Amino acid sequence: MSAVHPARAPAADRADHAEIARIALADEAATIRLGGDLALALIAGDVVALIGDLGAGKSTLARAAIRTLTGEPDLEVPSPTYTLVQPYETVPPTAHLDLYRLSGDDELDEIGFDDMVRDGIVLVEWPQNAPSTLAAASVIVMIEAASGGGRTARIAASAPAAQRLSRSLAIRAFLADAGLGDTLRQRFSGDASGRRYETVEHAGETLIVMDAPRQPDGPPIRDGLPYSRIAHLAEDVAPFVAVANALSAQGFAAPHIHRIDLDAGLLLIDHLGSQTLLDADGRPIPERYETATAVLAALHRTRWDPIMPVERGLMHTVPPYDRRAMRMEVDLLPDWYLPHARQRPATDDETARFAAVWNDLFDTLETAEVSLTLRDFHSPNIIWRPAEAGLGRIGLIDFQDALMGPAAYDLASLAQDARVDVPRELETRLVSLYMSLRGGDAGFDAASFERDYAIMAAQRASKILGIFVRLLERDGKPQYLRHIPRIKAYFARTLGHPSLVALRDLYEDWGVLDARTQRPL
Repeated sequence: MSAVHPARAPAADRADHAEIARIALADEAATIRLGGDLALALIAGDVVALIGDLGAGKSTLARAAIRTLTGEPDLEVPSPTYTLVQPYETVPPTAHLDLYRLSGDDELDEIGFDDMVRDGIVLVEWPQNAPSTLAAASVIVMIEAASGGGRTARIAASAPAAQRLSRSLAIRAFLADAGLGDTLRQRFSGDASGRRYETVEHAGETLIVMDAPRQPDGPPIRDGLPYSRIAHLAEDVAPFVAVANALSAQGFAAPHIHRIDLDAGLLLIDHLGSQTLLDADGRPIPERYETATAVLAALHRTRWDPIMPVERGLMHTVPPYDRRAMRMEVDLLPDWYLPHARQRPATDDETARFAAVWNDLFDTLETAEVSLTLRDFHSPNIIWRPAEAGLGRIGLIDFQDALMGPAAYDLASLAQDARVDVPRELETRLVSLYMSLRGGDAGFDAASFERDYAIMAAQRASKILGIFVRLLERDGKPQYLRHIPRIKAYFARTLGHPSLVALRDLYEDWGVLDARTQRPL
């Protein structure tokens, strides 16, 4: 048994770790909150060294972290004092180590410590009894008695971990300012962007924390501007706030925003529900898709002022979905998808032909009906609310990148859902329903809309093929590749429209479609 006094372990003051916080732990509840806050900042490769005397609260903190990582608040978390290690099937995997009985590194190889660190998250109590674990720690938490009673947690971390932990502690401070300083936080679903989400409970109601720090501009790629600026992607939370308020004012079901910190990129918003447009097997429920189509028809019938208030006199101007933005998006196909599929980049002649075809299509869109375009109106971003009526049955949650652009885009996003197979018959039904609902609107022309729908469906599919490959090669997210066959199948439907003859010929020549069957390869 080790005789090391953990509270005075000198390795806790490692030169490569900076102290980022001292947190008062007045009671067990405060220790549990801290454990959850730490867990939400951890990633694969993190080793958390928990140092303190017997009874200091190390096990309480570790249990809270594990319950947060598993998403099971009532999970039984046994002490690994005698087994040394207790694994948990989280993503990434979590291992809880108690090294109280060790007096050196000898048993670390036997329990597979290096493998645990490589693949997952490791929480270590009594790390000073096996110095290699302390040397591997990215986070060190020392729990000490406080002079005025209770305890104090001193947290030190390596630079990458410090940034993540500081962000998590900033979210705790944000919640405290909102009167929710004592609430427990749980990880919620994320998306393909850099945004993160958490849930908290308040007065029997579930609220969502949107964690969306301002995104730095990427490298300039055209006309001295980065991709995000050309494609008009939101760089902070102000557009979300503005569009949410505008949608709500017109009777649409967007989240109410309870608290805003624009500088920090934090929002506390309503949780609109957990039901989607899909059944238990992940298949579209036609009636729900039809209701979403009706909401789109109402949204496009509404006249929107592109200048929308955010807060305290700050205004957001919804950008136009202009030719430059559309061209930047379709260029993702030759820039990312084509080299991935053909193992070579596009030639100069191929690039020129691609540009000429799309410029002609963008010319055609000059007469398209323009409305507020939510831009990601498909099943992951649409909430089914059966207890509500009318427009309130469809919850809208992803619109921070909204533009003023062709109304047909959002219907194409829904009826050719990138995440789920929408049968051709259902797509036809949705387009017909939309046109019938819009038929009496002044200026609406069904033939022009069908043409615009075909062009925007092709534009969106071209963009998505490139994005899914970019997510793999740039961001290390391979899970989106499984959707590519579906996108190519949508192409096979869309490219039969007379307005897309030149594009169909181009994509057949490039091997995106089989020239004889117009089916995906």
